[in-house]
This record gives sequence, structure tokens and C-alpha cells, in this order.
Amino acid sequence: MVVEMARGGRFAKIRELFVPALRPMVSPAALQATWEHELDQKGEITAIGEPRSEPSGPITLVRLPISCEHDGLTLVASVSGAGLLAGLQLAAPEASEPPAPWEPPDYADPASFDEEDVTVGDGPLAVPGTLSLPRRPGPHLAVVVLAGSGPLDRDETMGRNKPLRDLAWGLATCGVGVLRFDKVTFAHPGEVKQAPGFTLADEYLPHATAAVELLRHHLDVDPTRVFLLGHSLGGTVAPRVAVASGPIAGLVIMAGGAQPLQWAVVRQARYLAALHPEQAAAPEPGIVALVEQARQVDSTELSPSTPSSTLPLGVPAPYWLDLRSYDPVAVAASLECPMLVLQGGRDYQVTVDDDLARWKTGLAGHPDVMVRVYPADNHLFFPGSGPSSPAEYEPAQHVDPAVVADIAAWLERAPPRLVDTPRDRGHRPS
Repeated sequence: MVVEMARGGRFAKIRELFVPALRPMVSPAALQATWEHELDQKGEITAIGEPRSEPSGPITLVRLPISCEHDGLTLVASVSGAGLLAGLQLAAPEASEPPAPWEPPDYADPASFDEEDVTVGDGPLAVPGTLSLPRRPGPHLAVVVLAGSGPLDRDETMGRNKPLRDLAWGLATCGVGVLRFDKVTFAHPGEVKQAPGFTLADEYLPHATAAVELLRHHLDVDPTRVFLLGHSLGGTVAPRVAVASGPIAGLVIMAGGAQPLQWAVVRQARYLAALHPEQAAAPEPGIVALVEQARQVDSTELSPSTPSSTLPLGVPAPYWLDLRSYDPVAVAASLECPMLVLQGGRDYQVTVDDDLARWKTGLAGHPDVMVRVYPADNHLFFPGSGPSSPAEYEPAQHVDPAVVADIAAWLERAPPRLVDTPRDRGHRPS
């Protein structure tokens, strides 16, 4: 249907297919410019293949192969449970191919560790997780992994890639226990949608603190060497989790956002528009709308009753109010534990200039902070070259081995952190 609308020039109708929260950011002119630019490069459409659907949490990805005179392309649509568009992308022809099974990176040795299923948290919002433990004698140092924004599974699965599984298997091979778990927004999307006043704290704290306690109680884990590792928004919230969890042995922040999220959204939109100068004017109405929504978040008039349709990404006001009141850098600076801050030099979602600079300035007085920048890496810490783009995440690839090695070495060097632990540590989670 979308392709036929585009061929008929009905881009305003395509805009109406988007979820209401995204419509202010979708410009018919931008849709038209992108479509016409692709056909100018590839020629007229000669055939449309069969769509392929695959679930991705509460979203269904629909991939439609399109053949053109000179080349092909794939229309990738993210479809909500209500049948509306939550995203639309024109990708390379190979994006229409069924994803091959995930293959371990070369630095992971599955024979060196075991994995067990665990339940993180309790009650109706408990989530499933995986604990990777080295086979060498313990007790082991161990890390709780916090995924980024959105309804992500424990592997942070994105198309053909599973960056958090890369990380878990790589660290477990190096002798580190790793606990990763599905986010509540992935495991229980319906319940979250109906929860009034759902916030950043609700999204992360209950399960992250439960995961820390699970490791502290585990027979094969050293309770004085339990760490937190957060990626992207997980890195942003990691200092807050550290405060709620009690003393932890250390904090690893991977591409953690420090710029206010509402303005990071605007910055990302401008970056993506600039990737195609020939279409530069088309996205401007959507960017203007984003700027106005970001200003709404900053406004003193923002209240729990502010309509979500007037706020960035359609996220409800209570979430923004909670996020607005949280300064991740200031909270991190108040912690006494060592910290490792990692950043990809090619990351456009969390950047050296807008985010890492804030971490470096705010943590300058902290006695034990190490900062590492990987010039070739993008937001997922996949190495590459040239300007990063969403299309770069499509091919199968793995987290930079240097990143895994650096984290493992830093964790090993970090000293134990005393913590009150129960006398009975003889049980294992199930």
C-alpha cells in the first residue's frame, strides 16, 4: 500500500499512516524527496516482491523487496500493534533477505562458559534474563547489563545484530559473569502502555536493582565485585541505578547520553537530514516541529497532564518530567566507585562533542575515571568508516574486540567494594 501511494504521489496519505505521535515529525515533502531521490538513482520500479514480516517486541518489521531498472531496494516498515507506521526506511536490497542465524564473534568461546535462564524481579512485571558464567572456578566478578532506549530484548537485537550478546559472550570468555535481561517495555508492552505515569525510573530501576541483588546472592559470584554496565540510555541511567543499588564495584558507561534527550532528538534529526544535502529543505518542517516539542519539555508549564502529542516522540509528560529532573553526570560525580566511560568516535546518536564532553567535564574531579574513545566505532561500537547512518546497522557485524578486551581488563583491575550480603548465599537463581 505504501509503495502504491508513493508511486501515485500521495505522500500526505502516507503521513497519515504513521502513529499520531510521529505525524508532526513526518513531512510529505521529505517523504517525496527521499522517494524521488532513490528512483533517480535506481530507475523506475520493474517489480515488487513478496513482503516478509518478523516480530520485534511490540513492533512488526515488514520488509518489501523492490526491483528497479538499475538496482533494487528494500522498503522496511515498522508496524505497531494497531497497524500504524512507527518507522519507514528505504534500505539496501540485501535488507529483504531473511536474517541469518546470529554467529558468535571470533573473540567468544562458548566452551568457556555456561548460560542459565533467570527471572529478574517478581510479580506480574518480572522479566526473563540470561546469566553467563565462566566455567573456571569462582566466585567470579560479574556485571549487570542495561540496554538502551526502546523496547529491547536482553541482546539489544537490532536486525541481524545482537550487540549485548556479543558483549556478554566476549566478557564471559574473559572470565566475567554477565547478567542481561529483557526490558520491561519488551516483555510487558501492554502493561507498560496502561501504566499511568510511567517514567524512566519505572523503566529501569526495579529490574536493574533486582538484577544486582540476584548477582550478590549467587553462589558463583563475588558480591564485592558486582558492576553495572549501561549502553546508550542504559548508560545514562546507570548512575541512578548505582545509587539505588547500594555500593557497587564500578560503573561502565558505553555511549551514555548526557545532553538532554529532547535536544539530542533534534540534533539527530538534523544530522540525518544533512546526510542527504540534495534533500536538505524537505525535512525542515519536521525539525521545526521537533524543536517546538523540545521547548515544551523545557517549559515551566510542563505538567503530567500535558498531551503527549505535543512532546517529542509522543512520550508522555510524566516520563519527560522524571528525565528532566535527573542529571546523570552530577549523580555519577557523587559516586565513590571507579568508572569507565566509552565512546564511539563515529557515533551520531551520542556524540563526542555533545555528550562525552559533558561526562569529561563533570567527572574531571573524580579520583577514578577512565575515558576511552574508539575513533572508528559507531553507536553500537561496530567499527566502520565515513559518516555513520541507520543503514550501517543492517549488515551482520560484531562489537569491536578492542572494546570487549578493554572492559574485561578494566573490570579485572577494579578493587572489591564491601557490601552487606546475606549469610545464606548457597542458592542459585532459577
